[in-house]
Amino acid sequence: MPDQENTSREGENETSKVLRGVGRDKRCEWKKLCGSEFSIICSLVAMDKRRTRNMMPGLLFSPLCLTVIWFLSWSLCPSCAQIWTDEVSGEQYGRLESNVTLACNNSEIRLPVSWHLSHSTVLPWHQVTPNGSLVLLHANHSAQGTYSCYDNSGRFLRSIKLRLGHPPGRLTISCQVPNHTHVRCSWVETVKTFLPAEYNASFSNGKEWSPCIVDVTQKHCDVVHPAFWQPIHTLRITETNALGSKNTTASVKLHELLKPDPPESVLVKELEGYPKKLLISWRFPSSWPQHDAFPLIFHIRYRPQGSMFWSEIYSLDNSIVIWDALAGHLHQVQVRTRDEINAESQWSEWSPLLFGRPWEDYITPEPDVEPEDIFTLPTKSKPEASTPKSRGSKHGDEGNLGLVILLVLFSVVILTTIFSLIFVVWMRQRRRDHATKQELTSMVKMKSIPI
Repeated sequence: MPDQENTSREGENETSKVLRGVGRDKRCEWKKLCGSEFSIICSLVAMDKRRTRNMMPGLLFSPLCLTVIWFLSWSLCPSCAQIWTDEVSGEQYGRLESNVTLACNNSEIRLPVSWHLSHSTVLPWHQVTPNGSLVLLHANHSAQGTYSCYDNSGRFLRSIKLRLGHPPGRLTISCQVPNHTHVRCSWVETVKTFLPAEYNASFSNGKEWSPCIVDVTQKHCDVVHPAFWQPIHTLRITETNALGSKNTTASVKLHELLKPDPPESVLVKELEGYPKKLLISWRFPSSWPQHDAFPLIFHIRYRPQGSMFWSEIYSLDNSIVIWDALAGHLHQVQVRTRDEINAESQWSEWSPLLFGRPWEDYITPEPDVEPEDIFTLPTKSKPEASTPKSRGSKHGDEGNLGLVILLVLFSVVILTTIFSLIFVVWMRQRRRDHATKQELTSMVKMKSIPI
């Protein structure tokens, strides 16, 4: 009896271990996917429990039987294991138009395996090595996706997400200097990598490197308070992705790249009482520091609308009066600016085109007064005008008729002459043909006479 009790307890412990190892969620998946097989296992386990309660020995209590039951459940439901573990094991990057190798597992044991691409057995141009690795030949964009590896029994082994692209190339860098305290440099990729990248930028004045604050989404970086008195600066940008990294450097001359933003709030007003004057005003660019150490010079141009030639004037103030405007005409006005001290700096872009008209003196016209003592008499212009008109029309009709008759006669004469010439030519040709025939006939007769 003690041996039977020990055997029963061992069987119960093994059964509980199997069920606990599976877990509640996985038991539900088993029941859903495996159906009758799970019912058989559950019935066997229930019998095991009843016999354990009754303290009766049986074959089901043995660890060997429980191991067989567990193995049968695993082999009958390979899809269950696939659902539990069908997750991406890792992400792999490869170079476009090259051979990419995907390993099924880390072991070197040669097992027959099968590969699927996004749950499809259709794969790009490939080869499978003896150790189960998948080699994609000259992989292109269509080869990207999630690859899954299975053994010959359909058991899931590994899943890999493949992304293809190119390593970084050289960048095209351009910098803008809107004022003495701010530098913004942007870049454009010369090689489309198709892969996520990280950027690291630094700025040097020839002595030390300082960080350039990077905005990855806009692909630019900003430097605040650079050493503007240095003639040449160096910008270095490093692009890094999963296939490698690339450094790009560029030399920057801040004093030559200095280009303010256009003037703001440009206005064109008339001056009352002056038909040839216009008042033009504007504000400094908001990005330019309002400090006496950074003066600006302004360039103003204007012309009457429709003219091809601009009149130009320069000013250090933020307003100016034009004295030579064309009275009564609409004028076009634009303003731009530049650093006054730095002659190598660049002019800003022109401000938007504005229109203005000089002052005009509007005089109210007086109404016309008709004299009351003047009156008109009725006239008989219509009957008098109709008589000569009708006569003239008759003469015109007669003249047109005579012209038509002359044209008809002239055409008849021309046609008669043409037909006569044709007839004469035909008759002459006919006579020539007749004479030629007679000559030939006489020659034949003479040849036929015996000598």
